[in-house]
Amino acid sequence: MAALITAHNERLESDSHENDGLNNAARLDQFLKEVSRRAFVVARLATQDEEEALDIVQDALFKLVQKYSGHPHGEWGALFHTILHSRINDWHRRQTVRNRWRVFFSSKDDEEDIDVAEQATQTQFLEPERQLLQDEMSVLMQIAIGQLPLRQQQALLLRGWEGYDIAETAQIMKCSEGSVKTHYSRAVHSLREKLGDYQ
Repeated sequence: MAALITAHNERLESDSHENDGLNNAARLDQFLKEVSRRAFVVARLATQDEEEALDIVQDALFKLVQKYSGHPHGEWGALFHTILHSRINDWHRRQTVRNRWRVFFSSKDDEEDIDVAEQATQTQFLEPERQLLQDEMSVLMQIAIGQLPLRQQQALLLRGWEGYDIAETAQIMKCSEGSVKTHYSRAVHSLREKLGDYQ
């Protein structure tokens, strides 16, 4: 009789762990769906390239699932953003090296000045004037954020958009809390200067 009760309890415990696994997988799937769109916007702002941004986000999502899916779901946000911003930093380092080689091998006649404003997507607006102004402001905001230095972008988006506090942002960015405050303050000041007419 004791053996039957022990076997039954072990089976219940095993079923409970399987259900936790299913719940964990469902939670992870839901988390990935919720975070991927916003992460894409962050990466696109940092890279100014949709394909590169998509690659960075997919790589960060894959790394989270591969390495950290077993962690408590409350930690996934900070872990994911740490991975994402690490990938963005890596991309910028690679671009710096590539650009050095391009400058070395290209002549000045071949160089083209790229205007970020020209790269913004042209959209036809069928909404009222208010919607047009909001959409215009959104595009200008994205361009202005895209022109910020990378660390200022990261601090602004993590604090202002993702809602992380200073300590969490410092952990994600792998810097001191004072640096987060400085980067965030400079980003906000820069945006106010650039977008002052729209306030």
